[in-house]
Amino acid sequence: MQNQIKYIITLAFLVVASNGFSQERETDTIDTDVVNVVKPYTPTISDAFKIKETPTLNDSTTAQKKDVKYNIFSIPVASTFTPAKGKAATVDKAKPIKLYDNYASLGFGTYTTILGEVYLNHALNRTERVGGYLSHHSSQGGIDGLLLDDNFSNTNLNANFSKQLRDMSWTVDAGFGLQTYNWYGLPQPLFDETTADMINEGHSFYNVHFGGKLNFEDAIIDNLKVRFRRFGDDQDSGENRFVASSEFTVPIRGEEIKTEVTIDYIGGEFDRNFYTEDAIKYGNINFGIAPSYQLKQDDLTVNLGVNLVYLNDTEFSDNKFYIYPNITASYRLVDEILIAYGGIEGGLIQNSYYDFANENPFVSPTLFIVPTDQQYNASVGLKGKLSNSMSYNISGRYFADRNKAMFMSNSVLGGATEDYQYGNSYGIVYDDVNTLSVAGELNVDINRNFNLGIKAEYFNYSTDTQSEAWNLPDIKGSLFLDYQIDDNWFAGAGLFFVGERKDLFYEEGTLVPTSPVTVTLDSYFDANAHVGYRVTDRLSVFVKANNIANNDYQRWMNFPVQGIQVLGGATYQFDF
Repeated sequence: MQNQIKYIITLAFLVVASNGFSQERETDTIDTDVVNVVKPYTPTISDAFKIKETPTLNDSTTAQKKDVKYNIFSIPVASTFTPAKGKAATVDKAKPIKLYDNYASLGFGTYTTILGEVYLNHALNRTERVGGYLSHHSSQGGIDGLLLDDNFSNTNLNANFSKQLRDMSWTVDAGFGLQTYNWYGLPQPLFDETTADMINEGHSFYNVHFGGKLNFEDAIIDNLKVRFRRFGDDQDSGENRFVASSEFTVPIRGEEIKTEVTIDYIGGEFDRNFYTEDAIKYGNINFGIAPSYQLKQDDLTVNLGVNLVYLNDTEFSDNKFYIYPNITASYRLVDEILIAYGGIEGGLIQNSYYDFANENPFVSPTLFIVPTDQQYNASVGLKGKLSNSMSYNISGRYFADRNKAMFMSNSVLGGATEDYQYGNSYGIVYDDVNTLSVAGELNVDINRNFNLGIKAEYFNYSTDTQSEAWNLPDIKGSLFLDYQIDDNWFAGAGLFFVGERKDLFYEEGTLVPTSPVTVTLDSYFDANAHVGYRVTDRLSVFVKANNIANNDYQRWMNFPVQGIQVLGGATYQFDF
């Protein structure tokens, strides 16, 4: 009965709702068109029947898992196993060479030759070091056919002290030198024993020098160097020279300009000139500044600079200003195999009595000394490596020198009153000389035990007033060889070649003066060799041979050299 009442109420509710809806539709202005939408059935994954991964079992007989607890009991077990120890593999290596800070060497040879050297270098502490150097080379001479003695001696002593600080380091040194030679180049057969007995051919030079150097770290000034030298002889000649230079870097708009400033003073006096007793005085001071800028881009490096020099001649009150180019460049064409380089440079060369006497000890104390103006020195070349053990360098140069200094034999002076007026000494002449040279160099380093170097250079000269470029060779060549035979034996060799030179011989002031005669000095080569044996790490013995071919060549006209010379000695190395 209750179900029937429920059905009647539901039916009445549906009828009322239907009538209400019909009334709303009648008031709607939209057409009551019928739209049938047909869409195919597209099932989704949610419509598919899924199997639960972990289904629930409604089984009263399913057994329940029981928790299982494990207990571990550690029981020590005795073991007799012992693992073998590892051993590092050994590598064969050369025994390190012990280097010593000091050495002393002494040798004796033919012509009563004595050769000795002592070099000392000792660290006082971590920042201070002191050192010294003593050398002596002398010979009693004995060249066949000479009318005058040809003995010589050369001794030099030097001491230095250096200190290293946090931001700078400095070094000071002082030294003394004494040289004795003879004007033994008496022209023959022009003179005989009678004339030779009247000549005191010996003369000597001395020099005293001191100076220092400062190096700065992380500062505008890179370094500062000073040097003073007093040079003179036993003929009342004397020369003073003072040189100070400094290098510093100036930043400009993010670029660095490296600049070198130089002050070079020289002053000297000779007691007389070659012909009269009038004294010769000379002196000048140079002020130079050379700024340069380095440009690097890939394989190209260019240094652009200029060298400005102001010359004040203190003897003649003459002032001059010089401008020289200072440009160099290099370009790597093929890595390290082929590198092209070149440049054009110039400068004022300060000539001195000290430099002339060291190059030619037979000069007379009657020289007129002026600087050489090297207007330019243009060069171009190729260098590189042919292999890891072989390198080469080929270059060409052309430079123009104004007042280039050249050695020329002094004339035979009639009625000579000085020991150097018999055609047995050398003087200096100046001329404007242009020089073209071509050079080649090859270095071979087979290994650390064998080194070989070969160099040759050809010269062509063009003079202005002089008829020849006096005593300047047309060809120069050299060869060096060093060979470490084994742990004890070592050897080396050297070969020097000098081409033909021109000199002038003449007599003047005699009853029958002769016309100047140009003399061609023959080319020569000098072969030297040495061999040594290391007795211990400290002691070694050696034998040297010079002028092996026994050539009686003349380096300077009328001045033959000693023949073959053999010298033996020992060298000892040590530490304090």
